[in-house]
Amino acid sequence: MLVIEDLWPLLCPPGFLEKSRLFKESLLQSMSNTSCESAELEACRDESAALVLKLIAVASILVSGVVGVAIPLVGRNSSFLRTDGSLFVAAKAFAAGVILATGFVHMLSGGSDALNNPCLPEFPWTKFPFSGFFAMMASLATLLVDFVGTQYYERKQRKARPAEDQVRVGSDDPEIMASVGPVQPAKEWNGKVFGEEEGGGMHIVGMHAHAAHHRHSHAHGQAACDGHVKREPEQGHGHDSHGHGHRHSHGFGDDEEDGGVRHVVVSQILELGIVSHSVIIGLSLGVSESPCTIRPLVAALSFHQFFEGFALGGCISQAQFKTLSATLMACFFAITTPLGIGVGTAISSFYNPYSPGALVAEGILDSMSAGILVYMALVDLIAADFLSKRMSCDFRLQVVCYCCLFVGAGLMSLLAIWA
Repeated sequence: MLVIEDLWPLLCPPGFLEKSRLFKESLLQSMSNTSCESAELEACRDESAALVLKLIAVASILVSGVVGVAIPLVGRNSSFLRTDGSLFVAAKAFAAGVILATGFVHMLSGGSDALNNPCLPEFPWTKFPFSGFFAMMASLATLLVDFVGTQYYERKQRKARPAEDQVRVGSDDPEIMASVGPVQPAKEWNGKVFGEEEGGGMHIVGMHAHAAHHRHSHAHGQAACDGHVKREPEQGHGHDSHGHGHRHSHGFGDDEEDGGVRHVVVSQILELGIVSHSVIIGLSLGVSESPCTIRPLVAALSFHQFFEGFALGGCISQAQFKTLSATLMACFFAITTPLGIGVGTAISSFYNPYSPGALVAEGILDSMSAGILVYMALVDLIAADFLSKRMSCDFRLQVVCYCCLFVGAGLMSLLAIWA
């Protein structure tokens, strides 16, 4: 310790220790100062009208969230809204555009505005782009959680499969034996990217992508898309270069078992990102006493909540959670924003949203939520679908999904004019 203390002044640039001390003092002072007010607090102020609008907002946002998250969960067994259908993929692309615009246009800009508010001292908040920094760190942290979570569930799934196969093979029940089918070599984990489709298309996030590319080098071009245009019966074909046979099924629904781990992790992280910013949005609306501010937020947040719920419900449906788990996740999402509005309404009499402490907390949380949402939208929603074999083999689906993506992002960005 003595050596470090002696060398520290030599290693630090001139003035670094003094600037660090000033930074700490300024930060503590900005967080403790509560004297800042804003003229916006008095603009269009009407507590009774604001309360009525808040009750309308709670009902509208709750219904929008419930309907949005319920459509994929209720309709997953129907042919019209099945999760491997073209309609669902296009709607999911629209929802991904909404989430992407929410992160970039609404949350990141909101975090930047809060951390650069005049109520905060010039140092350190105007000397460094904190909003972008916190968004970047949140994105990297989400990547780490995504990676660790995938590996955890991957190992758990691999340990469970041998036990299940042993029970099925050792059973005397004719129905179980019939479901097992002809005895074939056990399907080994092949290093395929989770979410990768059988024809070689893969989702961008996962493990062992390089190995998957070499182990399954199928024909490219039109021949590679033949199995993805029309569902064919399961058939086996050998790979002479490997010396063993593989059993393939060319259908969009057959990769659900291998992609289940990815969908589980994606759905949980997406819900974390959505809930984190939904609380902030609800509090911001709840503490406002201005009908002029609340009125446009009701429509904007209802639209936003519906399509976020649809994207989350689709991920939950693809993850194939049990009914109880899926219901709890859906309910938790649906009540978060209304609950935030209720809490904000309860504390509005003494809470000052323009106090430095509130601005710093709001700016940091907004920025971190933006990082999580942007990562999830780009990596786990957009790239996962748009880089898949199915999308590359269906030109019409490509056009429709790209249009839906841009329209969703554009409409959500347009709402920034009013909200």
